[in-house]
Amino acid sequence: MDTRTALKVKPASECDFDIVSLGEVMLRLDPGDGRVRTARQFSAYEGGGEYNVARGLRRCFGLRGAIVTALADNEVGRLVEDFMLAGGLDLSYVKWVKYDGIGRTVRNGLNFTERGFGARGAVGVSDRGNTAISQMKPTDVDWDALFSRGVRWLHTGGIFAALSESSADVAEAAMKSARKYGTIVSYDLNYRPSLWENIGGIERAREVNKKLAQYVDVMIGNEEDFTASLGFEVEGVDENLTDLDTSSFKSMINNAAQEYSNFQVIATTLRGVSSASRNDWAAIAWSRTEGFAESKQRKDLEIFDRVGGGDSFASGLAYGLMEIGTIQEAVEYGAAHGALAMTTPGDTSMATLAEVRKLASGGSARVVR
Repeated sequence: MDTRTALKVKPASECDFDIVSLGEVMLRLDPGDGRVRTARQFSAYEGGGEYNVARGLRRCFGLRGAIVTALADNEVGRLVEDFMLAGGLDLSYVKWVKYDGIGRTVRNGLNFTERGFGARGAVGVSDRGNTAISQMKPTDVDWDALFSRGVRWLHTGGIFAALSESSADVAEAAMKSARKYGTIVSYDLNYRPSLWENIGGIERAREVNKKLAQYVDVMIGNEEDFTASLGFEVEGVDENLTDLDTSSFKSMINNAAQEYSNFQVIATTLRGVSSASRNDWAAIAWSRTEGFAESKQRKDLEIFDRVGGGDSFASGLAYGLMEIGTIQEAVEYGAAHGALAMTTPGDTSMATLAEVRKLASGGSARVVR
């Protein structure tokens, strides 16, 4: 639509892509209801923090998308490609790297992930060192050629930026080019201590994320992300978020907006963990033109697989900002999509736009016949 109040987004008619994501796509191996350490079989999915956002916008919301990534050209890489083909994104910007036969010089990322249940929390074990995407250089992609085609939205984040010393440089090159061509840039801080541990820790995370933040229009993250990655404290909140009081988060968002005048929208998910299977779930967002908006709070939301819930929030938020316009509707669509994505296995959403629209507008889970 032409009337957008929270964010000025390029018209779809002038663009080849609604969404382009930059990031790693891994093979997720899921032991189902069991444990990684005792599993005898795994279900396979594809997933990656940045990729999941673009895939959600394509499969759930019907927008046109592409993924910029790199894979080692072997059977595992081609399996990931097969999953991505089903996801519907344009794969023209996937860089295929010659495989050396054993993974000494390049490999594909694996992610072993337990869903958790009750008192046992979800567990992720990443095997992603020396991957093809971690070796990508800023000049491996002709960014101006991509964004001159017309791209409405670029999404990347802190997971990709942490993969290697060069990954942040790649992200910066993409973000700079996107802004030159009028593309909205969103960034999910997605702080993962394990990714930063051996490359400088939290100090390096803050250095990288503060540098990249200057190119961001839409900044996304939870309370830990904003604290660890940008240094903004959320006062009076315990690690389990036992109380989803939004006043402390609003104060943190105000501080971030004052420090980064380029931020047009800031959004954060609120998750209170009573058990792996039941979470309180909500979201809050702010736009420079409309101020604050809060989603419906979903107490004791039943969780099947929490992985990817935040990514699905980001894609629902982006859809709301691109196609609807108001920050209130955007945060409701984001929170609803995140809630629905956590009812099914795998990193990626299986929800439909009709389901998101129904839940965002207050619909129930009554049987549909």
